[in-house]
Amino acid sequence: MQCSWKAVLLLALASIAIQYTAIRTFTAKSFHSCPIPNPMNCSLSQDTDAADRLCDESPTFAYNLSRKTHVLILATTRSGSSFVGQLFNQHFDVFYLFEPLYHVQYTLIPKLTQSKSTTDRRVMLGASRDLLRSLYDCDLYFLENYIKPQPVNHTTDRLFRRGASKALCSPPVCESLGAIDLHLEEGDCVKKCGTLNLTLATESCREHGHVAIKTVRVPEVSDLRALVEDPRLNLKVIQLVRDPRGILASRSETFRDTYRLWRIWDGTGRKPYNLDVTQLTTVCEDFWNSVSTGLNRPPWLKGKYMLVRYEDLARNPMKKTEEIYDFLGIPMDSNVERWIQNNTRGDRSSSKHKYGTVRNSAATAEKWRFRLSYEIVAFTQHACQQVLAQLGYKMVSSEEELKNLSISLVEERDFLPFS
Repeated sequence: MQCSWKAVLLLALASIAIQYTAIRTFTAKSFHSCPIPNPMNCSLSQDTDAADRLCDESPTFAYNLSRKTHVLILATTRSGSSFVGQLFNQHFDVFYLFEPLYHVQYTLIPKLTQSKSTTDRRVMLGASRDLLRSLYDCDLYFLENYIKPQPVNHTTDRLFRRGASKALCSPPVCESLGAIDLHLEEGDCVKKCGTLNLTLATESCREHGHVAIKTVRVPEVSDLRALVEDPRLNLKVIQLVRDPRGILASRSETFRDTYRLWRIWDGTGRKPYNLDVTQLTTVCEDFWNSVSTGLNRPPWLKGKYMLVRYEDLARNPMKKTEEIYDFLGIPMDSNVERWIQNNTRGDRSSSKHKYGTVRNSAATAEKWRFRLSYEIVAFTQHACQQVLAQLGYKMVSSEEELKNLSISLVEERDFLPFS
């Protein structure tokens, strides 16, 4: 069959557009694909001048040799990730960022929800990996591609949850603070510090020894393989999981409109015919796929992956935090210890908003048992039975067993880090 000249022209134009997009993708990045020599394998005969000429403009070379530890907290919504993030946010030598991928999601897929298809949820992964790589290199200017309206002179007041990052609410990033303002609440930070200067934030990041980022916008650890294997990074992944029954209960309470049908079922005892069960099953599928990858211990994850159950952390926060820091190879400082002591024994009502972290952690972990009806719990157990067994969460077979807190629903398991 012969092609018309119009078809040929269209194909040519499409080819040019694809090539242009690829060129823009690679040239716009702040990272350079510069091979970095391994100091352990260097010899006097190496052509160091050639290597210097090749990499003299690379901003990542010095950082790579310093071997900062780059930490990614991989979680899902309402799994305790804000709490875990604070275990890094409080460390004096860790530059912590709270959900920077929020900006990627709401620029590329503004209406993305937990109920969207797997294909929709993965559209943003390429952009997310690029942004993460840049942020770990302390290139916060890369965020400007996704902040709307566009920052002016590298300053913005639109960074999502800026106040959740201690480093962004402290000198030199926040120059207006005095000695009495060292422990600001999240809202007070924004009021007192004003607009965020991304140049000062970048400098602060470079002065810290390590960088930690929390995200609930990456479905599985396998989506991070390109970053884990990147020799320019020293990335370690903390995968946080929680009992899906607890996640569902927490989301139903926190996101009341989105989970309205679940609340109707819980209140009336009648399951709505149009209930969106993917709001539950997607969580379980992502957990199953991601944890299976981690527990199978592929070579590319060696020394890079640790699985943490929220329930274990809630029951013994100090011990589990010490294990996490030991896995990362970072000394745990007194600021983290003090924060744990002050924030794991409080009443839930002492938290000012839905993302608060002040609570009685042990009691909070299984509070879902009094929030969900037995019918919803039984439905969840059937839908998520594989991942419940995989993660060591016990089933209940009656209303009485569900409400009996003397019966623990968490098996004693020791998920050792892959080292």
